[in-house]
Amino acid sequence: MKAITSSVYNFEKLRQEGYLYVDKTEYIWKLINPAGESYFLSRPRRFGKSLTVSTLKAIFEGKKELFKGLAIYDKPYDWKPYPVIHFDFANCDIQSADELIRYLNNQLSDIANLFNLQLRGDLLSVRFENLINDIAVNGNVVILVDEYDKPILNNISNQCANEILKVLKGFYSNIKKVEGKLRFVFVTGVSKFCHVSLFSDLNNLTDISMDARYATMFGYTQEELEANFADKISEIANGQDIDALKAKIKEWYNGFRFEENAKTVYNPVSLAKFFESGGKFNNYWFSTGTPSFLMELAKQKNFDFESSLKEPVPQITFNAFEIDNIDPLTLLLQTGYVTIKGTEERFGETWYYLDFPNTEVTSAFSAYILNSYAGKTQTDGVRFVSEFATSLVKNDLKRLRKAMESFFAGIPYDVHKKQEANFQGIFFSVFRLLGVYIEAESETNDGRIDAVVQTPKAIYIFEFKLDNDPTALSQIKEKEYFKKYLLDKRDIYIIGVNFDSVKGNLVGWQDEKLER
Repeated sequence: MKAITSSVYNFEKLRQEGYLYVDKTEYIWKLINPAGESYFLSRPRRFGKSLTVSTLKAIFEGKKELFKGLAIYDKPYDWKPYPVIHFDFANCDIQSADELIRYLNNQLSDIANLFNLQLRGDLLSVRFENLINDIAVNGNVVILVDEYDKPILNNISNQCANEILKVLKGFYSNIKKVEGKLRFVFVTGVSKFCHVSLFSDLNNLTDISMDARYATMFGYTQEELEANFADKISEIANGQDIDALKAKIKEWYNGFRFEENAKTVYNPVSLAKFFESGGKFNNYWFSTGTPSFLMELAKQKNFDFESSLKEPVPQITFNAFEIDNIDPLTLLLQTGYVTIKGTEERFGETWYYLDFPNTEVTSAFSAYILNSYAGKTQTDGVRFVSEFATSLVKNDLKRLRKAMESFFAGIPYDVHKKQEANFQGIFFSVFRLLGVYIEAESETNDGRIDAVVQTPKAIYIFEFKLDNDPTALSQIKEKEYFKKYLLDKRDIYIIGVNFDSVKGNLVGWQDEKLER
């Protein structure tokens, strides 16, 4: 079996050094035929965008020998070399519009040197247009842009984000001016929220982010997993139940869906790191970049994670938003932290149910929310949640209450800030993490978090209230939250919990075993 790598994103290097390449060239061949097309495609980070751009570059440079054995090799394609302009923002660290201008000028200088040309013009936009015209003397030009939105995302909470967008808009507008000299244009990024305004002049730029034909172009399907990694899976199983191992791998790393009817796909970097580690289940993708900007935005907007993931959302949620009016849910979706789980028809339109894609994202993101809202380290947060789970499994409600009191006592006053949204965020993440250890589901009612936790021996129904609201336990009874569990033979416990938003801790606790 070929070696697996999670750190090589250059197609030529991947092939020359004998690393495993999951063949996606059938999709690429469809993209590049017929000639003259321009595409935009957004996918979460570390999902293969850079490798795809590198693959396109090798194709358009006519390096047919690299593709022997792959789908495109025997396709009707002339393998004619084209001049390629490649902009890579994946590793840039831009903090201002001026820095971006310098970065783009350096990129243009490097490209000009590749073609033995001199840059002409004083203005950035003029230089770019002239460079394309000069290169096009040798044939129609291919333009590849990797991570177009990285400079914007890096500064999303800063004042300079709009200035950076203006610079990029002016820069890319030059592509429209020379479209008659272009063979192919491909733009990738994480988000869609600014691509409409950024590329408004490129009216022929086709967005294929949710195109069913390309929904599995990034990430690995179940079939691709089993076809390419069978030997590695057998090696890790080492005589144990292979089907059980594959089911666990799927639970941890599959679940991303980029079109409502499409197959789900695996996160490619998580799979690679999993196999590189010899089969250790861990939060690989999340650890490659934490969503600090997203959490800041969520707190600024008092975003309710739980209710947002329980109610369906319209198609507009997938569309572009301006920088100064970003919906946290839209950004969660576009960055891959939530994905499409189901659909329903409302008002003649398709609405989408969203949720975390898999165990990896659920556990890691929930721990991160807990850290952000409760001021706990991820290690401390997980430790407390493990204690909660143990208390419930042992049916020790006194231990559970004590653990919860200890947990909230450790939250700094400046973290909870008397805001109900913080408590909602805390309990959302707590019960999501509980679901990693035992079966837990959370629902919302009038903005208050109700939670159901199931163990092999019991079902626990929680209602949480803030401050001087004594109705937690009575609400469970009045609204009969337990009704759907009455035929279950396990014991049912109802628990009402009160929190003081000033003290930041439990001030009331009532629990009853339901008599049937």
